[in-house]
Amino acid sequence: MTKKVRYFEDLSAGDRFEIGSFTLSEEEIISFAERYDPQPFHVDAAAAADTMFGGLIASGWQTAASVMRLMVDGFISVESSLGSPGMDELRWLRPVRPNVSYAATIEITESRPSRSKPDRGTVWSVVQVTDPEGEVVYTSKGMGIYLKRPPQA
Repeated sequence: MTKKVRYFEDLSAGDRFEIGSFTLSEEEIISFAERYDPQPFHVDAAAAADTMFGGLIASGWQTAASVMRLMVDGFISVESSLGSPGMDELRWLRPVRPNVSYAATIEITESRPSRSKPDRGTVWSVVQVTDPEGEVVYTSKGMGIYLKRPPQA
C-alpha cells in the first residue's frame, strides 16, 4: 500500500482516513489465542459453539493488533511519527469472527502543537472497525506524536 507522508500539519480535527481491512482465519484466531488469550471461545470451535458467542471469535487483543498493523501499513508515517504516549479507551463492541472482512477508519479529533518542543505536536484520534453490514465492532481513542513539516519540505 502506498502511503502519503503525513506531518503534524496534515492532520486536523475532522479529517477521516480509511486505513484498510483485515480478515482473520480460524487458524490465525486459534494460533494467536493459544499463545496469548487461551479462553475456550478463542481456541476451540466446538466449545465456542456452546458459549454466548455461538462460535469461535478472535481475542480482542488480536483485533487490536490487527488494527495496529493497519495503522502502520496505511496511516502512520515512518518519516514523522514519534510513537504514541498511549490510549485512553479501547472497546470491543461485537465479536470478530473468522473469515469475515473488517474495515478500519481513523478520524482525527484534535491536534495541538507542543509547547516545549516546537518541531512536533500531538494528534488525538478515534479508530473504528466495522463489519460488512456496517456494524461497529471495535473503537479506540489514542494519541500520536508527529514531527512538523521540515522548513525545506
